[in-house]
Amino acid sequence: MPTPPDPAELYPDVAAYGSLATALRSVAGGCLATVPVTAPLSDLLLSAAVDSALPHREPLQITAWSHERRWSIRGEDSFQGLALIDGRTDDLAQVARAARAWHDGAPLGDVRQTAPFVHLTGRFEVPDRDPGRLTESEWQGMRQEAAELEYAWAQTYRELIEAAHAEPALRALYPFTSHWALRFSSTTRPGLTIVGPCLSANGDGTFGMGTGIISQDLGRFATAREAVAAAVHRLPPDIGPTRPGG
Repeated sequence: MPTPPDPAELYPDVAAYGSLATALRSVAGGCLATVPVTAPLSDLLLSAAVDSALPHREPLQITAWSHERRWSIRGEDSFQGLALIDGRTDDLAQVARAARAWHDGAPLGDVRQTAPFVHLTGRFEVPDRDPGRLTESEWQGMRQEAAELEYAWAQTYRELIEAAHAEPALRALYPFTSHWALRFSSTTRPGLTIVGPCLSANGDGTFGMGTGIISQDLGRFATAREAVAAAVHRLPPDIGPTRPGG
C-alpha cells in the first residue's frame, strides 16, 4: 500500500478551515449552524461527527479517505451499533445535507432524498427495541446485502439467505453472519445466543452445514432448500420468540 499523501495536500480547503467539522459548517450554507459537529483532536482533517436529535441514532460518522479525495458516512442505531445508512461521495456539501437530515430525525428514505449518495442498508429503525422488529430489520438488511453482492459466489449466497428467510422456524430467529457463514440467535444484539447449526454457501454451488463457521461436518447439500431443512431439523425444541439480548 503506497504511503498516503499529507491530508493537507489532499484536502487543502479543509486544512484552510482547520478541521473537517469547520469545513462542513462552511459548505452547509448555514444549515449546520446550530447543530453539534465535532472532530477528534487527533484527526481534525479526516474525521467529524454530527449528533442526532433522536436518542436511538448514534452521531453520523464522516470520514475522509486517505488516498483520494472522497468522504464516507455511516449512521448507526444506538442499541445494536449497526449501520442504517452509509455512502461515499466527493461532494462535501452533499455530506452536510445528509448530516442535517440525520440530525433532524428525518426518515431514512428522506435522508437519501436529501442527499442521493446516501445508501440505505435495508435495516429500519426500531426505537422501542422490540426484539421481533429488530429480527425483522436484520433479515431485511441481510437480504438486501445479499442482493447487492457482486462476488462470484453471490448467487449461491443469495439462494441460501432467501431459502433461510422463507423457512418460518429460521425467520423467527435473529440472523447474523461470521465470515459469510449464516448463523442464528434466539436473542438480538448486543448479546447473541447462538442456536442451531451454521450454514454456508460454497464456491462450487453447493451448501454446507456445520457446528462452526469453517466446518461442514454436518453435511453438504446440492440445494439451499435441502440445507435449510436439515438446519431446521437440528434446532432445539421450544426456542420461543426472539428475546432482547444484552
